[in-house]
Amino acid sequence: MPLRSYKATSPGHRFMTRPTFEEITTTEPHKPLLEPMKRGSGRNSQGRLTVRHRGGGEKRHYRRIDFKRDKFDVPARLATIEYDPNRSARIGLLHYRDGEKRYMLLPVGLKVGDVVVAGPSAEARIGNALPLANIPLGTTIHNIELVPGKGGQIVRSAGASAQLLAKEAEHAQVRLPSGEVRRISLRCIATIGQVGNLDHENQSIGKAGRARHMGQRPEVRGVVMNPRDHPHGGGEGKSPTGMPPKTPWGKPAMGYRTRRGKTTGRTIVRSRHRKS
Repeated sequence: MPLRSYKATSPGHRFMTRPTFEEITTTEPHKPLLEPMKRGSGRNSQGRLTVRHRGGGEKRHYRRIDFKRDKFDVPARLATIEYDPNRSARIGLLHYRDGEKRYMLLPVGLKVGDVVVAGPSAEARIGNALPLANIPLGTTIHNIELVPGKGGQIVRSAGASAQLLAKEAEHAQVRLPSGEVRRISLRCIATIGQVGNLDHENQSIGKAGRARHMGQRPEVRGVVMNPRDHPHGGGEGKSPTGMPPKTPWGKPAMGYRTRRGKTTGRTIVRSRHRKS
């Protein structure tokens, strides 16, 4: 998916790039698979702000994606390729032979009219979903389950892919996009191929207005605040932080491990933090 640039008729257009959307085949989503989506603006169920710099943005409908791929041994034809405002990847509408319709994440190389199948007996080719036990070693996969039957939870963003490295006893070793090697049950289902929309990471927003349309509110650097508002604040003119970087609440901000008490730590074979 190539990107297009603009003639610099304004400062916002000078470095802006956008996708061409040439792979999109329809602008109308399948309405039975739409759900209303309430904007939380970074607030929890109590209404308290838990994530800063979120709010506003364009109204969206949620597209129900079939992350489970649990419709086994029923062929499905890819009918349309659509834009999803809720994720970086493109989605495809599947028409199953029995008449049901579902959305799936669109992998690289899958085109309208192609047929995909899910299940243990499916062939290991792009778009098909199989248990890890039935996937050949070295295969590129995405949309991987962590708990059998729960649905794909990892490797779902644009351009992401993992690789199946080994199988031992009841677990497979999978190398994730971060470089981490993790043990996952062989009963977990994954989809063959790499997630599409590879140029997503190369886009340049170009102006602040595009970030506001996506629901991102402005950030303010701590060094320009007052001392009462941020540990980096204060000083005459431009001044250094004078300390290791900290959050507004005094916690270390860079290189500080925040992952603790996770029972899944035992499944990590090689940490993504380990330097090669």
